Amino acid sequence: MQIYVVEQGDSLYKIANQFGTTYESIALANEIDPDQPLVVGQALVIPIYGRFYTVRRGDSLYTIGQKFGVSAAELANMNQVNIYQPLAVGMTLYIPETPKTTIEVNAYIEPTGGTVSEQLENAARKHINNLTYLAPFSYQMDRQGNLSAPPLNDFATITDESSATMMLVITNLEDGAFSASLGQEILTNEAAQNNLLQQIITIAEEVGYGDIHFDFEFLPPENRDDYRHFLEKATNRLHQEGLLVSTALAPKTSATQQGAWYEAHDYHAHGEIVDFVVLMTYEWGYSGGPPMAVSPIEPVRNVIQYALSEMPSEKIMLGQNLYGYDWTLPYEPGGEYARAISPQQAVQLARENNQAILFNEDAKAPYFYYVDDQQQEHEVWFEDARSIQAKFELIKEKNLRGISYWKLGLAFPQNWLLLADQFNIK
Repeated sequence: MQIYVVEQGDSLYKIANQFGTTYESIALANEIDPDQPLVVGQALVIPIYGRFYTVRRGDSLYTIGQKFGVSAAELANMNQVNIYQPLAVGMTLYIPETPKTTIEVNAYIEPTGGTVSEQLENAARKHINNLTYLAPFSYQMDRQGNLSAPPLNDFATITDESSATMMLVITNLEDGAFSASLGQEILTNEAAQNNLLQQIITIAEEVGYGDIHFDFEFLPPENRDDYRHFLEKATNRLHQEGLLVSTALAPKTSATQQGAWYEAHDYHAHGEIVDFVVLMTYEWGYSGGPPMAVSPIEPVRNVIQYALSEMPSEKIMLGQNLYGYDWTLPYEPGGEYARAISPQQAVQLARENNQAILFNEDAKAPYFYYVDDQQQEHEVWFEDARSIQAKFELIKEKNLRGISYWKLGLAFPQNWLLLADQFNIK
């Protein structure tokens, strides 16, 4: 697979000729209308065998080979260049397909309004073969440990027909928000815990869940040890039933990081107790905050680095957003919330407003500006093939367990193409 960034004057036909393929195959792969004009700066995935690489200053056959998992000798032979001569900046090298890494892939799926929409069910069917886990969000508990289920429709059947399994997600959501007091009640009430665990076991058997996933957020800092003790108890009990146990963790960079989202999440304890964790490495740019990349690469890397100091890499799943945000400017704290949009919607928005897509190299994320019909300026940050490739490289570099997506239902075809191209999915 090749990632190509559209330049002024490009057309699908011209790009297809450049890579020896057809414009129809590019349009189909990227789920775009071949009759619509391309957007300057738009990232496309070209469905070809292998990829091409443009030599940069400081590159050598050895360093390029290290980057792509190919020997310098193989690169030299394939591209008919002298292995002992320096490479010319700007020359193009062909990189062959390389062995795939095996990872696990989770995707949360969130029905809203008490029903599963046709769009959401279609998304589950479309992507289930690229998943290890499908995670309906979420089962909610009351203060006695009783669980209420989200609408599930055919999710269990969809996973049964594939090699994926269901993940039972339990949250301390109450009245539409994460509740510190609800979490505290469960973590300090033995009877509620026992009831909760028995309900989990019953539901898991009835529905066919294989992993139990605790997403307890904004817990009081004083309940940090209580959460650890609960996880020890839950994991021991659920393992007896043949169930995996996982948790969602706030994106910390140190054990002493302060803040309501962070303090009760003990990375070292979770790494020792549960089977794996999902790091919520997104929402630096969020709907109520100032415009910026949702998951900029360096902050994501910093969270991974800290996690690796507390637990083995095979227990870590990188969290990844499948969406971006459209902010109305000027941003004012407490003002209008940004609108969530899919990567496909973002490109369409740039096309409709005749705006080129820019790319921030520090964040490894695309963005653009536009002015709406009411003459209000907007700033849009989203994900594209380049930004997701940066995360895939991090997964491979750090040998992580895999990736967890929030959430299905938002169109991002390039992600799924690159995922299947580079990984074997357990």
